[in-house]
Amino acid sequence: MTHDRRAFLRSSAAALSAAALGGCVPDAPARAGDQERLGLDPVLLRAAGEVVLPGELGAGGREEAVRGFEAWIDAFEPVAELNHGYGTSEIRYGPPDPAPRWAAQLRALETEARRRHDAGFAQLAALERRALLERQIEDEGPGLPPPARARHVAVGLLAWWLETPEATDRCYGVEIGKETCRGIGSAPERPTPLEGPTGGVQGGRASSAPRTDAPARPGD
Repeated sequence: MTHDRRAFLRSSAAALSAAALGGCVPDAPARAGDQERLGLDPVLLRAAGEVVLPGELGAGGREEAVRGFEAWIDAFEPVAELNHGYGTSEIRYGPPDPAPRWAAQLRALETEARRRHDAGFAQLAALERRALLERQIEDEGPGLPPPARARHVAVGLLAWWLETPEATDRCYGVEIGKETCRGIGSAPERPTPLEGPTGGVQGGRASSAPRTDAPARPGD
């Protein structure tokens, strides 16, 4: 047997062995980042938003807020590396993905609504939806946490919206434009007052008028 023939047989045997082993090895599990993210039920989320978000936003404003919240959670990076402060080399990481827990909470609202009222959560009156939400968030504690660390989806939605530039503008009743660049030329100018109801400052004082179109949001 020539040298070339022996080399050919050795390489062929190695190739066949690799192919056989490859056929026996199970497919590697998909990485967590490759799996489809579990989204929040859009109907149930909007039904909660109608109770949680300020009534002054109106239907269009609440829809815009919920869409922004959905976009934020869809782009959320679980356990992301955070910026560390000066003078320390410790690497800090953010919270895990809250979407699976929040999705389960929305499904729980739907289940409880059907058991208590024989109707879906979105079909209930605002007072009934509020009562269901209050039972779920009674252990949330005072104040609002960072959105991604909220234990309940209703609290996360409200906490997220309150960090938006629109919420800041409505709180003070002027166009502050948080996290936007106004330019040096406009720095000495006072922000332009908002037109219409703001749900925040009215005449220099915070508004405390109760909502009439829906119950007060959780935490009030």
